Amino acid sequence: MEILRHVVVLLHLVGFAILFGAWVAEAVSRRIRFTRVMDWGLALAGLAGLILAAPWGIEYELNYVKLGIKLGILVVIGALLGIGSARQRRTGSLPSAMFWLVGILTLTNAAIAVLW
Repeated sequence: MEILRHVVVLLHLVGFAILFGAWVAEAVSRRIRFTRVMDWGLALAGLAGLILAAPWGIEYELNYVKLGIKLGILVVIGALLGIGSARQRRTGSLPSAMFWLVGILTLTNAAIAVLW
């Protein structure tokens, strides 16, 4: 059971890496846009995070306040990606504040996971 939990943690980290890596790639190339890769990274990180939030195969209490905050941030990131992608398809542009907020919130979510 512990090995399965570690595999899910790995998938969660890979999802974060895909989301943040795709965002950084766009930021470094100075293209203010959302990509499908970001959506896939968010979906993988979110699904694995929800699986990890279930108290299976552990002998300690989960911090549900921390998990709730991380889930809230994940929902906001998802909303920004969804709204931004729709606007990007419709108008061909994306507000830079929305783009930068996704990167900041993604990094904030990782910081909460590591530092809290």
